[in-house]
Amino acid sequence: MKVYTRTGDDGTTALFGGGRVQKDDVRVAAYGAVDEANSALGLARAALTGEPDGSQLRSLDDELQALQSLLFDLGADLATPLDAKTRSYVTPVDDGDVKRLESLIDTLTEELPPITNFVLPAGTQVSAALQLARATVRRAERETLTLSRESQINPEALVVLNRLSDLLFTLARVANVRAGVEEVKWTPRR
Repeated sequence: MKVYTRTGDDGTTALFGGGRVQKDDVRVAAYGAVDEANSALGLARAALTGEPDGSQLRSLDDELQALQSLLFDLGADLATPLDAKTRSYVTPVDDGDVKRLESLIDTLTEELPPITNFVLPAGTQVSAALQLARATVRRAERETLTLSRESQINPEALVVLNRLSDLLFTLARVANVRAGVEEVKWTPRR
């Protein structure tokens, strides 16, 4: 099977639910940003491979892989219009996903000192990669909001993206704490 099909050479792409849209369509922008966030999480996981087996940082890998699977489901959810016949093949994100993300945030926050300043996306490679993923998820959230103004979407998609960005911020802080690296506090230039 060839990777290229040439069907998109005219600037269009096929939706899972059928039909073709321009590659800069708001739906494509939303699930494309989710795909970018998933890739950023892959970068964070790759940074973990430099950590010794059994380390507290390495233990984040299973959770990050689960988040990548969640993002893949979310991308399919956004890529498939709610009225598409193929919708039955999609595993939509739901309130259970939101609760799981919230529970993980609450659990991980117990490891962290109280935050009293804004922190810069810095520290360990893992933390910086998680901050990149967080920023990408925020863009996916904005793109998904734009899509929601044009088309009906699963309303839980926006909630999942919002919680996921909070979780990634928390995970970035945890990565620094577990590695014994101090957070870099933002110092205003004035």
